[in-house]
Amino acid sequence: MKIVVLIKQVPDTAEERRLEPDTGRLDRDANEPVIDEITERALELALSVKDKDKSTEVVVLTMGPPEATKAIRKALSMGADSGIHVLDDSLAGADLTVTAAALAAALRGTDADLVIAGNESTDGRAGLIPAMVAEHLGLPLLGSLVSADVTRGMVSGERQTEAGTQRVRAAFPAMLTVTERFDEARFPNFKGIMGAKRKPVATLSSSELGVGSVPRSSVLDLAERPARTAGRKIVDEGAAAAELVDFLTAQRLI
Repeated sequence: MKIVVLIKQVPDTAEERRLEPDTGRLDRDANEPVIDEITERALELALSVKDKDKSTEVVVLTMGPPEATKAIRKALSMGADSGIHVLDDSLAGADLTVTAAALAAALRGTDADLVIAGNESTDGRAGLIPAMVAEHLGLPLLGSLVSADVTRGMVSGERQTEAGTQRVRAAFPAMLTVTERFDEARFPNFKGIMGAKRKPVATLSSSELGVGSVPRSSVLDLAERPARTAGRKIVDEGAAAAELVDFLTAQRLI
């Protein structure tokens, strides 16, 4: 079985994130880059499958600047077997359509049985890339699962909706996305960290993938989020309940 996990390097989510005023792009130098937590959970799912079946091969795939290699190396130290880095300066600032096309093109050469991704990234939060990649590749998508069971030739899982719980399944090849309900990622051990240095990482350019490099969307304007202001304090002098109801009514909250 061969599993490819889509990982993404993002600015540390514990700190405030900013956009570059000139480009409207995320300022990736403002915060320490880390692997997106949700894609770490996706990797953990793949590694848990490998724990049960040692013949399983786990590959990580990312698209990003040169420093994204650090994210790949960490994934390798956690237990992945190899990495693929889509790296090309012309892809900087690529929108969803270009990103999805590039990732799909990179996946075509992997012969993956299963592709695992997070349901959305913590920087862009569009939540569309997995569905777009699946559409490019003609794969069934089991999206936003809260649990998954991966066996040879088949993947199944549960998805929670407002109407209830859906039980879904698909035969390989297929794609699934995990949510924060999945297990947290394991920590790399010393042996894994040392071994990661010897594991192969392939680099692919946009020309090798045959995808366009010009973003099809752009940010026209942006503004700083206004600073928080102090809220209205209601002092209970016998009419606090009525004042609270009036306030909630005025805000159309009740």
